Amino acid sequence: MRVNLSVPAKYLDGQPILPVNPDPQHIDGVLLPFNASNFTGAFESSLSRKMTISAVTMAESKLNNGQSLLGFNDLFIGTRSHVSARYDIALGDQQEFQSSSGIIVSTGAGSTGWLQSIYADASSVITALGGHVIGPVNSGRLPWDTAELIYTVREPFPSKVTGTQLTFGVIDKHHPLTITSHMADNGVIFSDGIEADYLSFNSGATATISVADKKANILSGQILSNPGGEQ
Repeated sequence: MRVNLSVPAKYLDGQPILPVNPDPQHIDGVLLPFNASNFTGAFESSLSRKMTISAVTMAESKLNNGQSLLGFNDLFIGTRSHVSARYDIALGDQQEFQSSSGIIVSTGAGSTGWLQSIYADASSVITALGGHVIGPVNSGRLPWDTAELIYTVREPFPSKVTGTQLTFGVIDKHHPLTITSHMADNGVIFSDGIEADYLSFNSGATATISVADKKANILSGQILSNPGGEQ
């Protein structure tokens, strides 16, 4: 079960969110420090502005037609179905044509979710093939306010015309990811696992994926000793 904090977070305009874990026994709740037992005290503290507010970096996809979409946890770029996604991908001076099961772009908040599944899958495959895996620092978990995004390509297919070199990397303010669709139909970009929250991404559309200027504000579990001071 996944509590989707992303729905309100990316559509608010600076208002802080008090994230509550409704079922701590079954939900990891990395982003949900509060529960039924401590909610009342946390809520009262938030009204008194005694809670620390943490800024959370989000991802943004901007299309060449002017449309845009924010992602609190992650963005998915691919197709609605199991048909392979086909597109040009470029980062800096590197570019290639790919066929894959889509691209995941993860924020620091999202690095504890979908990205962790990708790391686990990659690790298992390498180990099964006799390789040795050295995991990423801190199990791949990034700070909420990191100025970077991680992109990874799912199941890239190598062929005479499709490459597999640009399959994992870092996006920052100076190095956005550019993707141009070669999908006749069913191409989409959706955010935070919600397929209904999407942009159409069919042939001719170009998406620029970057760190969003807008940030989400989350109330953490830390109580301020000086409520009138900096938060």
